[in-house]
Amino acid sequence: MLHCGRFTLPLSRPLIMGIVNVTPDSFADGGRHASAAGGIAHAFRLLEEGADILDVGGESSRPGAQPVGIDEELQRVLPIIEALRGSNVPLSVDTCKTEVMRAAIDAGADMINDINALQDEGALEAVAGSNVAICLMHRQGTPQTMQLAPGYTDVVAEVMAFLKARISAAQAAGIGRERLVVDPGFGFGKSLEHNVMLLRQLDRFQVLGVPLLAGLSRKSMLGQITGLDVDARLIPSIAAAVIAAMKGARIIRVHDVKATREALQIVNAIEGCEENND
Repeated sequence: MLHCGRFTLPLSRPLIMGIVNVTPDSFADGGRHASAAGGIAHAFRLLEEGADILDVGGESSRPGAQPVGIDEELQRVLPIIEALRGSNVPLSVDTCKTEVMRAAIDAGADMINDINALQDEGALEAVAGSNVAICLMHRQGTPQTMQLAPGYTDVVAEVMAFLKARISAAQAAGIGRERLVVDPGFGFGKSLEHNVMLLRQLDRFQVLGVPLLAGLSRKSMLGQITGLDVDARLIPSIAAAVIAAMKGARIIRVHDVKATREALQIVNAIEGCEENND
C-alpha cells in the first residue's frame, strides 16, 4: 500500500501515472496542453483512458530547459489541481520548489513528485507535516547541464546509494516509508549506456523497500535505440513500460495511458496481479 494524501493505493498491480504537462516547452508534447483549459481537458482524457494517478507539471525538466519563477509555475498548476480535486484519483504535482509544494498541498495535491528528491531548502519540512506521498528521484546535474557529460563508476550502485540516503533523510524528517516512492531518473544525467543498465537491473531497486516509479515514456534513450522521433515512440514506450513493470516497477509514468494500460493487462495476467478498478 502507498499512503497518498486522500488515498491509500494498493500496489497489487502496476499503477499508471498519466502526465499532464502545463508547459510550453515540454519535450514530448511541445506545449499542446499549456493553457489551463487545455491541461484540464487533457487530464480528463487521461482519466477516461484509465489513469490511476495524474502528475501535473508546470516547469519543464527536459535537457536544456530553463527554470521558471515560482509565481508562473503556480499559475500553471493550481488551476489544474482545483479543477481535478473532485475526481476520484490522486493528484501528483511534479515540482522541486518548496513554495510550490506547500501551495500544491494546500490546494489538494496528494503527492509530490520531486526530481530533486526534496533537497531544496525547506522541502523536507514542507511535506513532512502533510499526508502526501513523495517520489524521490535521482538526477546528476541540472536540466541545463545534466546531459553534457554524465559519468559514473557504477551507475546502478551510485543511484541506489543516493536514493537510500534520501529515504533516510525523509524518514529522519518524519516522513514514513509508507508515503515514499523512488525513481532512478531515466534520462536525468545519464547516457544511453547508463539508462540501459538501469533498466536492465531495475529489479535490484526493490531492496530499498519502497515502491519504484519508472518514467521512460517517449524519452530520448528510446529514440537513440530506435532512431524514431519523439512523436513516433509509442511502441518503444510500451515495450519499456512492460519491461519496467516486469522488473518490479509499481508506478509507470506515461503520456499514452490507454495503450500502456492495455499492454500492462497482459503483464498483470501473466504475473497474477489483481486488477483493482475501484
